[in-house]
Amino acid sequence: MTSPAPAVAFFDVDNTLLRGASLFQLGRGAHKAGIITTMQIARFAITAARFTARGERHRDLDRARREALRIITGRPTSDLRDLAPHVYRRYIEATVWPETRALVTEHRTLGHEVWLVTTTPDFLAEEIAERLGANGAVGTRLAEVDGRYTGEVDGAIMHGPEKAFAAREIAARAGAELSECFAYSDSINDVPLLSLCGNRVAVNPDARLRRHATAEGWAQMRLDPQGVKAEKRRLRREAKG
Repeated sequence: MTSPAPAVAFFDVDNTLLRGASLFQLGRGAHKAGIITTMQIARFAITAARFTARGERHRDLDRARREALRIITGRPTSDLRDLAPHVYRRYIEATVWPETRALVTEHRTLGHEVWLVTTTPDFLAEEIAERLGANGAVGTRLAEVDGRYTGEVDGAIMHGPEKAFAAREIAARAGAELSECFAYSDSINDVPLLSLCGNRVAVNPDARLRRHATAEGWAQMRLDPQGVKAEKRRLRREAKG
């Protein structure tokens, strides 16, 4: 019996795998741990609300990244890395779309590799990938020297064309033809990634991606926020039990 051809499914994270911005959820955990102030988390909350309501805007995300890098400059890397499991359990797990969680499981059942490609800091992206049963994640690396953050990015921010470059390398390592691969994203900024793969799906697309996907005849998924709310209720019930 012939084995199926290898394939890789690539998932954006924010507003694709989960509702909202993972960087904000990391900020919530950092605030709870006393790493950032109430004023700082308030600024993140404003950006996160805009992101959830209208999708990824480069200006908003760039502002949030600059603020985050400024805040962590000089801090031990362990401050945030050690927070990742708690942040996932406490804040992120309940925001994962049930439909995209099911897609990850379906791809793994079919024998596909599943990789997250995201602007999210790499240590948090890797935690999300592990929790969802994905093969791995490629996120933005934060520069560090002697165990402390420098306030710079190590290499390029994993955004736009960088995601396509990373996906091409992962597919090559897996021996997968790009025409057999899958890509899921909500943002017009991820057109390079979506265009790279033979099977692409615009998930809760922003207005510009919706127009582009419609013109190109790409598949689209519209997810109901009620699904995330139901997931939150389920997790609360399990926690009480």
